[in-house]
Amino acid sequence: MKTQTTVQQQPAVSSGSPLVQVSGALTAIILFILLAAWLAKRFGLSGKTGSTKGLKVSASCTLGPRERVVIVDVEDARLVLGVTATQITHLHTLPPAPASVDPQPAEPVDFQSLMKNLLKRNGKA
Repeated sequence: MKTQTTVQQQPAVSSGSPLVQVSGALTAIILFILLAAWLAKRFGLSGKTGSTKGLKVSASCTLGPRERVVIVDVEDARLVLGVTATQITHLHTLPPAPASVDPQPAEPVDFQSLMKNLLKRNGKA
């Protein structure tokens, strides 16, 4: 008398498995976040960080691979600084920049015009 035993083998991971679906969704979300961060950095949409209320870099000129001259506006003067990889040297002090006459408030820009300007600037439209 022979007895037959049938062993059914199930696939290790099926494409409809909840684990595969969740892993795929998580990977897609992480890739989307990285892409959004790269785009924000590329187009300058990221916010300025730090507390630089009275400090603003108004001009910069590169002199070499790691050397540059920078004009920094502070509260009551403009400083000309030499910046290298290892040090910052005060070169000269200029009088404060003249205040602009009646600055116009910036108008809010809608998303459509912003995208058109970005595409024109990159030469794609």
